[in-house]
Amino acid sequence: MSNGTPTATGAAGLVRQAIDLGHRVAEPVERWLGPVALLVLRLPIAIVFWRSGRTKVEGWNIFSVKDSQYFLFREEFGMPMPELTAHLTAIAEHILPILLVLGLLTRLSALGMFVMTMVIQFFVYPDAWISAHMFWAVILFAVIALGPGRYSLDRLVFRR
Repeated sequence: MSNGTPTATGAAGLVRQAIDLGHRVAEPVERWLGPVALLVLRLPIAIVFWRSGRTKVEGWNIFSVKDSQYFLFREEFGMPMPELTAHLTAIAEHILPILLVLGLLTRLSALGMFVMTMVIQFFVYPDAWISAHMFWAVILFAVIALGPGRYSLDRLVFRR
């Protein structure tokens, strides 16, 4: 009976066509924007860690940690071996963001920053999960899981 209302088969056919159209549109979008998204994902978290690293050192010498950092690591944060952890943090916050942006040793760099994020969350600023650390962790987890993508030195150096 045809009263202008699609039949079940007709409705199912329309749904199937809509799904097929969605797949045809999504495939080139994913192919072209996916690698760009993986690059763009790496940038904001690298900036956060880079800026933090810049506050820890005198000038451009990443081995010249400010005295105020030793105080923070020892007195405020209660970190074990505050001189060593201050140095390692300053170095890591300079090197890992550069590697992340370049896409070189990307997963390893993201893992290092993820571990730092968890240390900061649990031992330094435990109330900052919702305001910052959750977002850092999600971005870094995505980079660890998905890798750097097409626009990276990893792809050039470690091409399979």
